[in-house]
Amino acid sequence: MLPSRRLLQHASKITLFTRANCSLCDSAKRVLSDVWDQRPFEYTEIDVMEPGKEKWKIYEFDTPVIHVDKFRPGEETTTGAVLKLMHRFKEAEVKSLMDEAEEDKNP
Repeated sequence: MLPSRRLLQHASKITLFTRANCSLCDSAKRVLSDVWDQRPFEYTEIDVMEPGKEKWKIYEFDTPVIHVDKFRPGEETTTGAVLKLMHRFKEAEVKSLMDEAEEDKNP
């Protein structure tokens, strides 16, 4: 069952910064998939090596990285005020960051 648009309006927004041939990135995708199965979120994936993504070259040697931010309609990318996890992370850490992001955005 797919989550409704209304549910996603209140969900966290997660952006995964990845690159090709990155085993840690593959693990991160599995973790995020497991989190999604329990708690849907808005998801974006950015290949930091893709042409046109020079803005994200800062993560060239640090992938995977996730940014967790509160979803707001109309936003296309994450901002500097995001919460981050890098390299190896577990489901509980992702959920904890999602909780923190949602608390920060809902005073």
